[in-house]
Amino acid sequence: MSKVTVYTKNGCPQCEMTKVVLNGEGIEFEALNIEENQEAFDYVVNTLNLRQMPVVVADGTEPFTGFQPDRLKELVLS
Repeated sequence: MSKVTVYTKNGCPQCEMTKVVLNGEGIEFEALNIEENQEAFDYVVNTLNLRQMPVVVADGTEPFTGFQPDRLKELVLS
């Protein structure tokens, strides 16, 4: 299984639902809050050029934003 990182922000329901689905599928992930971690903010905003949260980054897949349960479940197979 690939390494998964979820970039979140405070008060984000889509971020929370993303973590719920990942936990439910048994997918290990690291959650980084861009409002509390400057390196995470810089990576998401300046490197990925994204602003919508959550941002899901997994080895071997294109980063994606928002709550996308089908894409999250596909991570089980990767």
